[in-house]
Amino acid sequence: MRVNCPAGQELSLQEAADDFDKRLHELSARTKVTNTEQLLTIAALNVCYELQTEKQKIADDRNEMQQRISLLQESIEEALLKHSASKEA
Repeated sequence: MRVNCPAGQELSLQEAADDFDKRLHELSARTKVTNTEQLLTIAALNVCYELQTEKQKIADDRNEMQQRISLLQESIEEALLKHSASKEA
């Protein structure tokens, strides 16, 4: 089967295809499902679930990082205010 691929991304696409093929073989062995459509559907759902999980993890990490940045900004602002106040006194 041939698929279009952006120039320079051929290796990444091949690696993705190899990974998907490996998943299909492992899934077939683990579940004893032999129907190709069922295997493809299950594998696609598994990949989508993993993608959603990773997206959620990234969103959670981004939120945590934003909270840390906000806390750091507040700490810096407080330190600058204290430093300014001590200079004026």
